[in-house]
Amino acid sequence: MEYLKKAAKTAATGERDVRDTVQAILDEIEAGGEDAARAYAAKFDKYEGEIVVGAEARAAAADKVSDKLKDDIRFARDNVRRFAEAQRDALVDTEYEVLPGLIAGQKQIPVSAAGCYAPGGRYSHVASAIMTVTTAKVAGVGHVSACSPPRDADGMHPAVLYALDACGADTILNLGGVQGIAAMTFGLFGTPPARVLAGPGNQFVAEAKRILFGRVGIDMFAGPTESMVIADASADPEVVAADLVGQAEHGYNSPVWLISTDRALAEEVARLVPKQIADLPGLNRENAEKAWDEYGEIILCDGRDEAVRVSDEYASEHLQIQADDLDWWLANLSNYGSLFLGEETTVAYGDKVSGPNHVLPTKGAAHYTGGLSVGKFIKTVTWQKSTREANRDIAQACARISRLEGMEGHARTADIRLAKYFPGENFDLSATG
Repeated sequence: MEYLKKAAKTAATGERDVRDTVQAILDEIEAGGEDAARAYAAKFDKYEGEIVVGAEARAAAADKVSDKLKDDIRFARDNVRRFAEAQRDALVDTEYEVLPGLIAGQKQIPVSAAGCYAPGGRYSHVASAIMTVTTAKVAGVGHVSACSPPRDADGMHPAVLYALDACGADTILNLGGVQGIAAMTFGLFGTPPARVLAGPGNQFVAEAKRILFGRVGIDMFAGPTESMVIADASADPEVVAADLVGQAEHGYNSPVWLISTDRALAEEVARLVPKQIADLPGLNRENAEKAWDEYGEIILCDGRDEAVRVSDEYASEHLQIQADDLDWWLANLSNYGSLFLGEETTVAYGDKVSGPNHVLPTKGAAHYTGGLSVGKFIKTVTWQKSTREANRDIAQACARISRLEGMEGHARTADIRLAKYFPGENFDLSATG
């Protein structure tokens, strides 16, 4: 393995310790309720309008969105919905007879309420509104609340509001940042307390979710967006460079990495990336320049087996394969948030419209988790029942193991059943040793 370009920084570099700030805001909003949430909306977003978006405001937002954009939003929503429905169909209730007379099973139960966050700020995250709310509704969540930061006195971006409404959000709040997360978690503004929080956000939103995890479920611990491309000699360097640049514009600290098995391809991509970045507009160019300069990497590998090893170690959020024999890569790669196979499939499709969710693990979390799916909003719970005859073997083993552990109360719950169901019989219920 050889680095043709090595990053000076990683996604974890220079992270500010925002925990105390976020904890203080959460504590104040939990104690002060809606008034405290409104105060933070005024402080951070300069917004003092209505928090809960009513039917009239939803309709007004729809009037501000072009028919073409509405068609695009519905196109993306329907793709996300269809894929989420396929995921939901794969989660099945089961029942199994473990031993004669002992039947156990599992059941899929949606959570009662969820909170979905759609970021605002420099970009209008229509896609995040679609990805989170649609998935929660397909999962069968009883009440889906959603929030997004207000951009002016009228509230959130009308396209984001239209998307949240079109995807079925039950309650929509003009709130961003920690105050938005807090409102959905604590059940403010008429919303039921969220049992699961989902959606990307800035470091303050991510920290709020991290602090609240345990009290509520969250989709995952999130960091800056990251993307990797694996390319061999068959790849088009212009396309590879465009895909790296397209992801680098997310933010100044968004890592983009290229793994190549061909030196000529890698060197050409290294030449093209700065040129393509220079052609971006304003803030997009500034973000991409910094991301590429400080976080971008080009890694030359000696064959595809080494490329797989390196890729799996990075465990990138997005992983594109622009190489021959796509089925081989699919079979051999293990650690990624979402995999994009072939030049014809780019990360931007997954980010916006193609169907699989774009809320994905970052900072190595793909080593142990995938992205947002209907399963994040569904509890897989177990149940069991037993005949009296099955108690003969189960109760004896339970009593002996419990006594070995020193848990006499546990043992006696088995003893009493043996005595009741099998009167007159003698059992060896002493501790095993």
